[in-house]
Amino acid sequence: MHKGLNEKLEADYIRPASLETAVSTLASGPRVILAGGTDVFPRLQDRPLLGPVLDISGIAALRTIDFDGSYFRIGAAASWRAVIDTDLPPAFDGLKEAAREVGSIQIQNRATVIGNLCNASPAADGVPPLLTLDAEVEIASASGFRYLPLSKFILGNRKTALETGEMVSALRIPSTSTTGQSNFLKLGARSYLVISISMAALRLDVDKAGVISTVALSIGACSEVAIRMERVESALCGTPLANACERITQDLFAELAPIDDVRAPAQYRREASVEVVRRLLAGQQRNFASEAKA
Repeated sequence: MHKGLNEKLEADYIRPASLETAVSTLASGPRVILAGGTDVFPRLQDRPLLGPVLDISGIAALRTIDFDGSYFRIGAAASWRAVIDTDLPPAFDGLKEAAREVGSIQIQNRATVIGNLCNASPAADGVPPLLTLDAEVEIASASGFRYLPLSKFILGNRKTALETGEMVSALRIPSTSTTGQSNFLKLGARSYLVISISMAALRLDVDKAGVISTVALSIGACSEVAIRMERVESALCGTPLANACERITQDLFAELAPIDDVRAPAQYRREASVEVVRRLLAGQQRNFASEAKA
């Protein structure tokens, strides 16, 4: 009896050393995919983790962050701490700032960037900065790979575009989307360890004359899925950075469609998002002025 139970537990828990083994395991039937476990285990509360589990934390190739000349690649088992510690272009600074907001330091050491996306929470800190980097999701299965823009991967609250037999193996960020500098800001009921009321990430490319040539702005925690703010981007592109805050008005945020919930009403979210974006722009203004003096 004891031997049979052990054999069942071993069959239910698989920790492969390669992506090939992982996707072949998924092809034989659905499993809970475990990496950092910081979303999986809290959802269980005091219940045990039952059923087949695929633990991808042992796949060394998925723990890396690297650059192949065309894409920066963040593996599915790469932690937020890895993002913070890796030498990346200034366009990733917003993602690094978001990484420092993901729970405590202990959580940052364990939690993965990909897990944050696959959990598909409307308040996932990683999504807005990754949207400003035009991130693509690499999806693996026994039949090969497919790629989706992050904007098409998260479909709603706790909903993704993953199909049976698939797992996310990496994020790809094109080098063409890593120009300029970025920053990230979130608003919550307190300063730390908080679920956002609104958050935003902004990536700007500013020429030597101080004119904005590239704008990527995303807002999260207001609707089911974080979105790029295309009307705001259009209003800012070609504008002198020094005058950018003046261009930020509520009418540009009509596409936001914020929700009412226990943390904040929709109208407050809209007004707060306007202010968050203005503060991000003010931060970029200070950085540009400081660099101009140097």
